[in-house]
Parts: sequence; structure tokens; C-alpha cells
Amino acid sequence: MSTVELTKDSFQDAITPDGTLIVDFWAPWCGPCRGFAPVFEQAAAEHPDVTFAKVNTDVEQELAGALGIRSIPTLMVFREKVLLFSQPGALSAGQLNELLTKIKEVDMEQVHKEIAAAQNGQDA
Repeated sequence: MSTVELTKDSFQDAITPDGTLIVDFWAPWCGPCRGFAPVFEQAAAEHPDVTFAKVNTDVEQELAGALGIRSIPTLMVFREKVLLFSQPGALSAGQLNELLTKIKEVDMEQVHKEIAAAQNGQDA
């Protein structure tokens, strides 16, 4: 699967209740971003069950700001509408594959229970 470009208008719709989304925040002038791009594209080809997306922070400054992106590249991984990972810095191919394996192994039923319990505790 190839990567998709996200904008402030399409970002929320990309975070689906039944899917995994990995987002690369980048800019054309960023050397580490350019170095990471082939690694990201290769992972996209190897993991067709995951949506791979890119956000050009030069074009989407409002979105990057709203998400607290302070340095690039930054990766964010959402699964079932939950942010499971957010970290600046490029990953090697091995690190990215390891991250994707770990994300797929997360017990999302347990995560949703913990979120609900935390929300109920705050509401009480």
C-alpha cells in the first residue's frame, strides 16, 4: 500500500475505529525526513493492513501545531482512534518494523477499558 497525504481537513477521518494509522510529520527541506522517507515507503509496502500517511508540516502548520509537533520527522501511531505512540526522530527499518509489530500486539480491548475507567474516575 502506498502512503496518503493528510491535511487538517482529512486527518480526523483517517483515524478510524477499526484501523491502524501511522503518520509521518515531515518537511521537504528536512534531511532526516528525506532519509526516512524510503524506510516509511518500504514499511507501507510490507504492511498493507496499516494505513501509512504523511503530513507536510510546511503546508499543514495549523495541524502540526494543534498536535504539538515540535521537531521533524515525528511519527504518531493511532489504533482504533487511540494514540499509542508519538516520538520525534527517524527510525531505522528494523525499529519501524518492531514498532509496527508491537502496535499490532496491543490488547485494544484492555486499552479501551483503561480509557473508560480513567474517564469515569475524572467524571466522578
